[in-house]
Amino acid sequence: MVGNPRNGRPYRRLVDWLRAQRLPCWLCGHEIGYDLDARHPLSFTLDHEVPLSRGGALLDVANVRPAHRRCNSRKGNRTPGPQSSGPVRSSRRW
Repeated sequence: MVGNPRNGRPYRRLVDWLRAQRLPCWLCGHEIGYDLDARHPLSFTLDHEVPLSRGGALLDVANVRPAHRRCNSRKGNRTPGPQSSGPVRSSRRW
């Protein structure tokens, strides 16, 4: 029986590499609390731009982005729209 690939050394190295960059959340653009408890809604999680359930690669550096736990959960297995190459921001036209 094969174990969970997210518990393997290559995945943990990828998470550590992304965490070390201390980038803002790619979904909302706000700073991430890298030192917060992992259960906190504003803590760091690794998010896959193309979800694994839609054919995204688990260990592809080009497919991973930093996200808040809350933003990552809200996104689910959806992919961002074609216009978003960076953080998703909504603005109001006045």
